[in-house]
Amino acid sequence: MSSAIEVRNLQKSYTGFGLQNVSFCVPQGSIVGLIGENGAGKTTTIKAILNLIDIGGGEISVLGSPNKITKRTREDIGVVFDDICFHENLSVSQLGKVMQGMYKRWDMALFKQYCQRFSLDSKKRVGDLSKGMKMKLSITVALSHQPRLLILDEATSGLDPVMRDEILDVFLDFIQDEQNSVLLSSHITSDLEKVADYIVFIHQGKVIFSLTKDTLLYQYGILRCRTDEFKQIDKDDILAYQKKDFEWEVLVADKEKAAQKYKKCVIDHATIDEIMLLYIKGVQQCEG
Repeated sequence: MSSAIEVRNLQKSYTGFGLQNVSFCVPQGSIVGLIGENGAGKTTTIKAILNLIDIGGGEISVLGSPNKITKRTREDIGVVFDDICFHENLSVSQLGKVMQGMYKRWDMALFKQYCQRFSLDSKKRVGDLSKGMKMKLSITVALSHQPRLLILDEATSGLDPVMRDEILDVFLDFIQDEQNSVLLSSHITSDLEKVADYIVFIHQGKVIFSLTKDTLLYQYGILRCRTDEFKQIDKDDILAYQKKDFEWEVLVADKEKAAQKYKKCVIDHATIDEIMLLYIKGVQQCEG
């Protein structure tokens, strides 16, 4: 399977923070969710992929272009950041005409179609739009020059649940031809549970895991037990753990195996949120 994005051993250092050998890929025709707490390195990783910052080491390939996004490649990438950078005095309609002059494959009919679908008033100034409406406008622009790859940083933030659901359906439609791909950074893990094929979790500048969504949702589990039962658990079975109220919560990679091995314990399904929080707030391995 070819990859729309390949990141290998990416390094970038700032004072007090750095990306440390970050590696993952976005397979062609898939949606990859990028998760992690604020300051974990998600936006830095995206900026590195887009060649917006210098990197300290590693290799990045985007749509077959290694380490440098060419002018031709940029035509094939639709980008949405959390902060909107369009000129606020332009109307929605005027913005469409400006973008038409910037992209060779700009589809004005498609732009108008998305504006209508997202209830964007063509006469309204960008500066008068709410944050949610600005986000919908950014997504509209990103889609209207017919990219092969969408790179989205918190693209569903500020949207109500109904509109988020509609946007997610648009992303699913976008990859239906199995040629287009999406990298979606989001704090709303329930959105990723709906649309993502893979999940990449970054914590403190490191990739903790890069797995299929189905592996996380259907194989991972949370084992709940008392202290005496916790002491009997094989350290090799523990991914992360924490003491909560009067019980221990233990993250395991194979809940069916754990259920057979630790029959006195309760095994629950794990959401992506729960998995991420256990890694962040808990201990990632038993101490010797």
